Amino acid sequence: MSRKYFGTDGVRGKVGEFPITPEFAMKLGWAAGRVLSQRGTRKVLIGKDTRISGYLLETALEAGLIAAGINVRLLGPMPTPAVAYLTRTFRAEAGIVISASHNPYYDNGIKFFSADGTKLPDEVELAIEHELEQPMVCESSEKLGKAQRIDDAAGRYIEFCKSHLPNHLSLSGMKIVIDCAHGATYHIAPSVFKELGADVVVIGASPDGININANCGATHTELLQKTVLEQQADLGIAYDGDGDRVMMVDHNGRVIDGDEIVYIIARAAKAQNKLQGGVVGTLMSNLGLELALKQLDIPFARSAVGDRYVMELLREKNWRIGGENSGHVLNLDHTCTGDGIIASLQVLTAMIEAKMTLAEFSHGMHKLPQVLVNVKFEKGTAPLEKQHVKQVIAEVEAELNGGGRVLIRKSGTEPLIRVMVEGEHEATVRQYAERIAAAVKIAS
Repeated sequence: MSRKYFGTDGVRGKVGEFPITPEFAMKLGWAAGRVLSQRGTRKVLIGKDTRISGYLLETALEAGLIAAGINVRLLGPMPTPAVAYLTRTFRAEAGIVISASHNPYYDNGIKFFSADGTKLPDEVELAIEHELEQPMVCESSEKLGKAQRIDDAAGRYIEFCKSHLPNHLSLSGMKIVIDCAHGATYHIAPSVFKELGADVVVIGASPDGININANCGATHTELLQKTVLEQQADLGIAYDGDGDRVMMVDHNGRVIDGDEIVYIIARAAKAQNKLQGGVVGTLMSNLGLELALKQLDIPFARSAVGDRYVMELLREKNWRIGGENSGHVLNLDHTCTGDGIIASLQVLTAMIEAKMTLAEFSHGMHKLPQVLVNVKFEKGTAPLEKQHVKQVIAEVEAELNGGGRVLIRKSGTEPLIRVMVEGEHEATVRQYAERIAAAVKIAS
């Protein structure tokens, strides 16, 4: 069955426009509560990032859940992976994150975690959508839920993160720049790295409700690159607004993206005979990752774009490591969802144990030039179905002649067509990408 409200990562949109309205958020909380009240603890956690609309949506969700008889635990600003972790440790029925991840402040979203800290199963999302179509009915007073704030949530998660650097290791002697994107890691990540011994320079840690992801963080690494060079730091780490993505910068100011981070983690696991199976990437993963893993005799498989699909393929193959070039990194030996802080600690662990710099460790992977162009399209149009667009794509693929890849897809979270072309020569690849994007734009 197709979903009416849930996308690849929950419900997302512009604040004030359906479905990101207080009315819908309350109804969604109630509908989720109705489904979840049929099982388990009748307890749900709510966390959020730092965007100003989080207050509005948190209150609306809380009211809906309580009306359905669910007890609510409020975590305040908290990274998405922290909510997944705390949902498990509190033995809650579900966790809810109010966040639009890497999007601008005027967007927001609502996504759910199951009791085991993973994305909700399809059948539960469909059950919630069914309840959304029903009239909202409040439980009788004696059956209403209660709300409670968890004051030590940040401290619990900080200790969890720190546990992923082996006890015999320390970050002492390392100078690290941390960019928190004015997002949910602002009060978490600096403490983690300082307490593990690093000399930490912090940027992007002054959220005001509207500066989340604004020219900083994992989607805009220019400030981090500049600061690493100015501070003569060993490396830099950037998270996105909700902390589930990570990008890194080596001491030369070069960006190390999600593909390279996955490569480093897999390479270290292979060297220590700890790698189970192979690595899962996505259709967007750079061909250079596949070739570098092949050199190490590590199997590689591609899933659809989206961390939930990476997770599905990992489970299907019983593998442990996967990720996306955007910075979602999964290692099921460490945690149950993409976690930017834990992924960066895995890279640091690999560096210290191998006595290598970040630049040296990533050197074994050569990325092919890959150009991504985003094209906005009007809802209701289907530009990829137009004959002219299909013709241009076919022409580009013929001209690449097996020396590259073309991938065209709709974004799962925004009204965008993503045009990706990959090949040996960047100038040629860019021309191809812009040629296809122009055809898509005309068809939109």
